[in-house]
Amino acid sequence: MKHDLVHAMTESFEGHAQETENGVEYWLARDVQQLLGYSEWRNFLNVITKAKTACEVSGHEVGNHFVEVTKMVELGSGSQREISDIMLTRYACYLIAQNGDPAKQEIAFAQTYFAMQTRKAELIEQRLLEAERVSARKKLSATEKELSEVIFEQTGGNRNFALIRSKGDSALFGKSTQAMKAQWRVPESRPLADFAPTIILKAKDFATEITIHNARTHHMSSEPRISQEHVTNNAAVRQTLLDRGIRPESLPPAEDVKKVERRLASAEKKALKNPDGLEEQ
Repeated sequence: MKHDLVHAMTESFEGHAQETENGVEYWLARDVQQLLGYSEWRNFLNVITKAKTACEVSGHEVGNHFVEVTKMVELGSGSQREISDIMLTRYACYLIAQNGDPAKQEIAFAQTYFAMQTRKAELIEQRLLEAERVSARKKLSATEKELSEVIFEQTGGNRNFALIRSKGDSALFGKSTQAMKAQWRVPESRPLADFAPTIILKAKDFATEITIHNARTHHMSSEPRISQEHVTNNAAVRQTLLDRGIRPESLPPAEDVKKVERRLASAEKKALKNPDGLEEQ
């Protein structure tokens, strides 16, 4: 496919994109019908039906990607007539292209175009989730440092901070830190939290924040009292997770957060050097 044609088709596809009030991008099926070279609406509806099935099979809600609408069109006589149409998300367009006639040049283009755009959206979502986890890990480190300082300020020492944290782990997981390290295959020299999924990092952070608050509010002046407070708070957070169908000790480990952090930093440098780099992946 020649460069000029690719450029023209790209502009044509992007030119027909619209947005809802909430900023969700969509195309109208009757526009896509023309863009993909289908002269007959009924033939194009057959492709849409296949795409809906593919959407359902992939585990996505069909109604979120294919929305039936009606619109008024001008007739040659100057009068108007109501016709049916379908609002299609980018993902819906991708599925339609995948189920279209591959012999059509327009379909071949659309398959690549929407696949790239869908892939880009997935990459953005993945990076946002990874950044959230790195942020949650840093927040937990800061909160645990604060708890260590509170213990020192109120008891005159914090030699047992690691033990208090470990008791908190046991209350949260129902297993010892060492048992969870063995289960998640965490290197002996590394903290368990570096391999914990985001929800566990936030759960540990929440329990620790409560411990800090209560230790200060109730002027807890002994390490055993603060330790018991920390166990109680982790047990309460565990119960909340269990009530919501989440069993902390049954969750799989996440990727080493240090590796994720390095990858994000590397991607950021690359993006600054080459703003279009994301699309190349």
